[in-house]
Amino acid sequence: MARIQIKGLTKRYVEGAMAAIHDLNLEIADNRFVTLLGPSGCGKTTTLRLIAGFVTPDAGTIAVDGVVLSSADAVVPPERRGMGMVFQNYAVWPHKTVFENIAFGLEARRTPSSEIAGRVARMLELVGLAGFERRLPSELSGGQQQRVALARSLVVEPGILLLDEPLSNLDAKLRERMRSELKELQRRTGVTFVYVTHDQAEALALSDEIAVIEGGVLQQFGPPRQVYARPANRGVADFMGQINFLPTRILAVSGETARVVVDGGLELAVHLPAGAPAELATGSEVDLAVRPENVRLAESGPHERPGALTGRIADVTFLGNANEYVATVAGGTRLRVQTHPSQQFAVGDSVTVEFDPTECTIFKPAGR
Repeated sequence: MARIQIKGLTKRYVEGAMAAIHDLNLEIADNRFVTLLGPSGCGKTTTLRLIAGFVTPDAGTIAVDGVVLSSADAVVPPERRGMGMVFQNYAVWPHKTVFENIAFGLEARRTPSSEIAGRVARMLELVGLAGFERRLPSELSGGQQQRVALARSLVVEPGILLLDEPLSNLDAKLRERMRSELKELQRRTGVTFVYVTHDQAEALALSDEIAVIEGGVLQQFGPPRQVYARPANRGVADFMGQINFLPTRILAVSGETARVVVDGGLELAVHLPAGAPAELATGSEVDLAVRPENVRLAESGPHERPGALTGRIADVTFLGNANEYVATVAGGTRLRVQTHPSQQFAVGDSVTVEFDPTECTIFKPAGR
């Protein structure tokens, strides 16, 4: 078991300055792949270093399986935490062979030589590097060096593996392949992975749960689909991929649903965000949030389609697996829309614009 419980965690690097992480409460279940996601400087790497024991918290605690490892009064050192860590730059020793790099942690624990050989061999097989034992890091690709770093961390059989943006130095294709390998490796080993990244696509592809952090504060924690489709606030919605915001007014509120009218006269029944503030009440001016893949385009006909806005194509981009359009609608609002590549429009074409109301939500306008 390796369940991480974080309560009231706060860390400031400069007295009186804004906290790098503030009052973080988070519970990571055993055998899960959890990603700490956010922009640069949001506090995700500080959180990882606090979990690792490299940094002492100013307040709060970190416990694993009920045993407190960090508090403002005492911190169990990293080497006694039963955790492994993979750094952004891999940190493999250039003068040591693949075998020597992987065996290092076992040797430091005075593991018998006969056992080291067997465990390193099994780990090489697990990460797909069998036969590479005698090679130096300079003879390996970036992806292979990454696997060496993973194997070195896993060979000591940690209950938790911490990964600090380990794929950021790889090219796009290799990064995509390593995502699949990391997820499969986590499933095979049963180790709890805590992963740091600023890449939303990476977080969505890898995670069992995502913790979105902004300004040192946890904004939302949940499964990838929930965080993407049901963001807790405007900041999460805006950070988790492309999204459109349209000026809208609330006509009525009933439970978790609001009846709204979009500029241009279109009425929709949309989902309210969890714990919607009192400002999202009847008569309020709000923004309708809808992702590009949940907007539909059709050719304008002689009669206006019910449940649709009229618009005009302002820009076209071919993405290979999709066409991306910018459509200008009532009030000059520009909407980003993604369609199947077989659906084609040209700049200047008149179109009707429809939304899937089940995939829409509303938020307070920016700055309010």
